[in-house]
Amino acid sequence: MKIKLQILSFLLPLNLIAFGGCNGPSPQEEPNPQEQTVEPADLSPLTLTVPVTNDWIYSNKPQITIHAVNHNSVAMKAEVEVRFSTDTKKAVTTVSLTDEVPAKGSKDIIVTTEENLAPGFYRATCFVNDKNVRAFYFGIDPFDIVSAPDKQTDYDDFWNTAKQQLKEVEMNATLTEITSQSSAARKVYLVEMQSVPDGLTGEPVTIRGYYCEPQDGGKHPVIFHFYGYDTQGSTSRCECPSGGSSSQFAEFYLSHRGQYLNNRPASTNNPGITEDCDNIYGDWFAYHFGDKDSYYYRGAFMDCVQAIRFMATRETSNMDKLFAEGSSQGGALCYAAAALSDYPFTAIAPNVAFLGDFPDYFKIVGWPAETAKANQGSMTDEQMYAFLSYFDTKNLATRISCAVLATSGLQDGTCPPHTNIAPYNNLQSTDKEYHFYPEMQHAYPSNWFGMIMTFFKNRL
Repeated sequence: MKIKLQILSFLLPLNLIAFGGCNGPSPQEEPNPQEQTVEPADLSPLTLTVPVTNDWIYSNKPQITIHAVNHNSVAMKAEVEVRFSTDTKKAVTTVSLTDEVPAKGSKDIIVTTEENLAPGFYRATCFVNDKNVRAFYFGIDPFDIVSAPDKQTDYDDFWNTAKQQLKEVEMNATLTEITSQSSAARKVYLVEMQSVPDGLTGEPVTIRGYYCEPQDGGKHPVIFHFYGYDTQGSTSRCECPSGGSSSQFAEFYLSHRGQYLNNRPASTNNPGITEDCDNIYGDWFAYHFGDKDSYYYRGAFMDCVQAIRFMATRETSNMDKLFAEGSSQGGALCYAAAALSDYPFTAIAPNVAFLGDFPDYFKIVGWPAETAKANQGSMTDEQMYAFLSYFDTKNLATRISCAVLATSGLQDGTCPPHTNIAPYNNLQSTDKEYHFYPEMQHAYPSNWFGMIMTFFKNRL
């Protein structure tokens, strides 16, 4: 297993006012006319930063550095207090110390804990002279965190039933070329096809996507692109890919049910969309919450499988070389595609993945916990988590053995690092990499697409 840690390049300096002074001469001493007495009110503030050290990933104990710069001609005291808590906001310990920053100088004040911390993610809140300098999350031995799978006894039967239902649905795929995006290397199409109903019975659901097909007549590796939660609004335009100048890959950009191309009016000028499409699901996470057979993500996961089956019908697809990438919800769909596909994947790249380890997830951040609890009804917590276990990435991961490149931001308040490390630590893969971005929130790294393409090409 190859583990890489990444660091973002910016620091967040904060200024803090601290007061100090110097004693005047005793009555027996003559004052030195060359020395200037500096009154406390005349002191300039210490300049304080908490730089990233070791990517804020540590073994056993943290090593927090507070960098203090003193611009004054007298030494200044720094009363330091660092409060440590878990990512679930449970207090762990507080470390207090006093240090002195030399005149016209600087000092790195190192703070650690007396005791070892258990594997997990923690928050450090740093104070100097009762002023908050910085608060941030860090990790302790994250690859030793245990997020035990909680699959129900009928887990495999549940997904086998869903896949069998999908096989019985006529795909009826139609392709409309987007000539404005096509090139000599690859034609670009809008694909419309049928997927499973929103339940065990009912009418098939129409899903859409953009497909880039190489034009050189050869077989090509396939990349699937999965999208994050559709918060852009139903009036925003969906990006349509370009055929480009290279025919190395065949690519499919899936708009799964109720999102993106499937909820935009024709007036938004999405290429190929000529009639209004409506979101009938409302808040997707809440749709039929508690009923696993008609829950939104049962259908969405099957949409991923249908996209894979569609690509298998194309003569230019090399189904022995399958790849997938996505962020947030798209990261969860990467796990779903690799876990449920009829064809083995070569590699996937989930970034800040959604839907991970719900029992802990709901203790760490507010959403989607509030949505779940608002729709919990008469279910006990135990029943609710049993229902969610069918869609939990930590359980999907137990079915995945392909190469995996995973990333997360330590400061992510939407899909926090614990929810990302949970599936990663349950993978059956031996070829896997994890990149922590210590200052990143819910985003993707600036070099994300370069990273994944290098990762994929190295495994062709």
